[in-house]
Amino acid sequence: MTVIGFVGPGVMGRPMAANLVRAGHEVRVYGRSAESRARAEDTGGTVVDSVRDACAGAEVVFTVLTDGAAVLDAIDGEDGVLAAMEPGAVLVDHSTISPAESLRVHAAAAEAGVGCLDAPVSGGEAGAVEGALSIMVGGDADTLATVRPLLDVVGATIVHVGEAGAGQVVKAANQLMVAGHLQMLAEALVFLRAHGADLPAALDVLGGGLAGSTVLQRKRANMLEGDFTPGFRIDLHDKDLGIVTQAVREQGLALPATSLLSTLVASVKARGDGALDHSALYGLAAALNGIAVNG
Repeated sequence: MTVIGFVGPGVMGRPMAANLVRAGHEVRVYGRSAESRARAEDTGGTVVDSVRDACAGAEVVFTVLTDGAAVLDAIDGEDGVLAAMEPGAVLVDHSTISPAESLRVHAAAAEAGVGCLDAPVSGGEAGAVEGALSIMVGGDADTLATVRPLLDVVGATIVHVGEAGAGQVVKAANQLMVAGHLQMLAEALVFLRAHGADLPAALDVLGGGLAGSTVLQRKRANMLEGDFTPGFRIDLHDKDLGIVTQAVREQGLALPATSLLSTLVASVKARGDGALDHSALYGLAAALNGIAVNG
């Protein structure tokens, strides 16, 4: 049994914490709002009212927060995560933040004598519930080895991708590719509908060939049913593509499709649909062609 502090029981964090509890670990869960803490009761962990209560004495602390500002705010200060942790413990940040912000987290952890990994995840809510997330890890390989048994509880694919910040670089690429798959699935459905195709049958055969993808498997039902209940919100995908755009500019790259995808996701948010699942890109593609999602 490992004593774990868990900060951020949101859509992704809550099932991750629950899986750690089911694996037999002592998990102390802290959410920043009273509503978040109330929802975290179903994880089976011990829900606490402060960062210190979650992290003091913890061997490993997981953070799963919305953005870089939230992560930096959570770890800093006398009441922050790092102040509560003991030297030699390990901080695993599963949040999706910029590589530059991640390097600040690593530096702060090193100053506190705490090991640190940036370990963003992919797989959506379903992957978190199933314990089948893909985890891209940046940081010290030996530190990863000490916490890998815990990561094996929440993920099916855990890969060390490089030094500090490398996990966030790979996650940015992941979010770019996911947006591309979603957009092309949305446009394919519009194309198929215009020709009167049997949509489920068409997606069955496309999914069995080179056009198949995890996005098609997990999001086809959302698009076919017009059900955009959030598993991963447009707001968050827009934030993630902002990280990509910033990194592209810093590297002086020319990635025109990346720019278009960022604009399309931002357009869905501008329509007032930021709280919907990112499969709501289909709603925009349908609207651009004058058709209803369920038409």
